[in-house]
Amino acid sequence: MKHKTIRGYIRYTSKKPERLDQERGREFFTLTTQSDNVLVMDAHCEIDDEPNVIRNVMQAMRKDDCSPLDCSVRLSVGDKFEGSGWFRFANDCVECEMYNRKDGRITQKIAIEKRVPWLQSHPIVGDGLLMKLYDLSKGEGKQLITDFMLTSPDHRGATGPMLFKMAKMSISYHGEEEITIAAGTFKARHFSVGDTAGSLLEEHPPYHVWVTADDDYLFLKAGAAGYMQTHYELEKVEYFG
Repeated sequence: MKHKTIRGYIRYTSKKPERLDQERGREFFTLTTQSDNVLVMDAHCEIDDEPNVIRNVMQAMRKDDCSPLDCSVRLSVGDKFEGSGWFRFANDCVECEMYNRKDGRITQKIAIEKRVPWLQSHPIVGDGLLMKLYDLSKGEGKQLITDFMLTSPDHRGATGPMLFKMAKMSISYHGEEEITIAAGTFKARHFSVGDTAGSLLEEHPPYHVWVTADDDYLFLKAGAAGYMQTHYELEKVEYFG
């Protein structure tokens, strides 16, 4: 076997006092690293909070820095088809073909001067891979990420899907620690995401993410504060190859 696959399950829960630790969604994913150094993320995401969201994402990216190559997204909101879209990232442009129940058929083509560093397509497992954009050689601190894109500016990824340009956000690195979660005990890297004001429909509250302290950057757990008060945790994981 020339490729490597990680398969797992992430549980979404609430940290609001009236719903403390109640399940509010789930995610089933595979991460396949191919022999051509392409990493393919395949994620099925379910959010139970009304209106409920079902999202299927297939995203290919370069293994080393997770910059996007192509992606497809299908989205249902409130148990009704919301939209589907296909995205392609070239050296000089980014394009999308989308059909949405509200807007119909939309074609987008955006000229770019440099490679898009990241596509946020909203699976939680992808939040772990996003941390690869932080340059660990510079040690702990904060680094700014600019000129990346999203498939939806909504926090739940519940609109579109279509291309949305995001000006900036920051990733902070807080060092390594050992953590124990439902899936086991891991040596982890601790990051946090911030500085999204002015880029999203609503500023994302403080968001802390833990990933494996290796080249996989496998998502382990995360939590969003503020009005969200949500928690995400890796429940099961399997390795192949």
